Amino acid sequence: MRIENTGIDDVVVDLKPLDHITGKNAFIRAGQWDYERVTYDYKIESDEKNITYYVRIQGYALEGDVDKGNAVLKLLTPLLGKHYYPHGIEYGEEESFPKNVVERAKTLLTKVGEELNPHHK
Repeated sequence: MRIENTGIDDVVVDLKPLDHITGKNAFIRAGQWDYERVTYDYKIESDEKNITYYVRIQGYALEGDVDKGNAVLKLLTPLLGKHYYPHGIEYGEEESFPKNVVERAKTLLTKVGEELNPHHK
């Protein structure tokens, strides 16, 4: 599920402030990057059996290199996904999400978007 109008869509930002802001808001980049792309995930636990939700922020390098830490990234529209153990995460629009999970994701992403605002390129 795409989560629009959070202040993140199409933002252009340097990697260092992006890493800092996403990290302090509990998003994990870990090994989810290559030289040209980054992915940050925020895990939302669920009471549903074998279900976990993930809020995902993705971006790609317009210039520089993620590995060298000097990338300038353009962010994509954030996603909300549902992980079905053991099959994987589904981000499709046909998925259903509890209202409280959607609201939590929107609140979190809006906060990240506001914190990124002074760092736009």
